[in-house]
Amino acid sequence: MLSELKSFLFRGDVLSLAVAVVIAGAFQKIVDSLVLDVITPAIGMIVGQTDFSGLMLGEIKIGNLITVVVNFLIVGTVLFLVIKAASKKVE
Repeated sequence: MLSELKSFLFRGDVLSLAVAVVIAGAFQKIVDSLVLDVITPAIGMIVGQTDFSGLMLGEIKIGNLITVVVNFLIVGTVLFLVIKAASKKVE
């Protein structure tokens, strides 16, 4: 049983997945910093605010949802641009 575990853990697929998870974690910090430290303040200078968490629609708190959706769109856009730029250099 121990040898089966060893052969499973050291298969190429498992090691590749482990490396991908570690790289993704490190890359997430870069993207978070780019979004929080560069892009969000720039949007704040244009729009006037970057935190919509205080917005309410009657008794419904929609501000936090708006903030999370805006952050998701920014992160998605940044990831798209980074992947697109990286794939152009590879070709």
